[in-house]
Amino acid sequence: MLKENIKAIRKSKGLSQEELAIKLNVVRQTISKWEQGLSVPDSDMLISISEVFETSVSTLLGETIVESKVDDLKAISEKLEVINLQLAQRKAMRRKMIHWLLISLCVVIVAIFTVLIVSNSPYLGWDYSDPETAVVGVVFHAFEWLFIRIAPIALIGSIFGIFLTQQKV
Repeated sequence: MLKENIKAIRKSKGLSQEELAIKLNVVRQTISKWEQGLSVPDSDMLISISEVFETSVSTLLGETIVESKVDDLKAISEKLEVINLQLAQRKAMRRKMIHWLLISLCVVIVAIFTVLIVSNSPYLGWDYSDPETAVVGVVFHAFEWLFIRIAPIALIGSIFGIFLTQQKV
């Protein structure tokens, strides 16, 4: 197990036998013998190897280390593809929701305009000597005054937004 782990970790760190030998102050043939199982490093050398590999001695002596394979990269790319698909679906759903909200806003604005036109400002004929009637009349007048000035801008913006969020086929 030690021989496979030394080789696997060395390769995963991108080190050649020569580079590892230089870091450990041994000759390349020593590394080769360890990896072939012809000899084993002593305890001090195991500690040095673990420091170079930035891993524990127990990992060196423990389970077999599997090298990252092309299958791992394929699995990662498949997961990324799924995530990208989910993000695209969320974006499309958000766009569709905004599209329908803007359509709803246009319908509400047109409905309120219709009600205001049909009602023909009935509060103008009220008797404002009663304080409660005066307050309600002022509220109606303020709403109508603000709506008439703001609604056209909101309607034009909503129509523009509807065209921008329209799904391209």
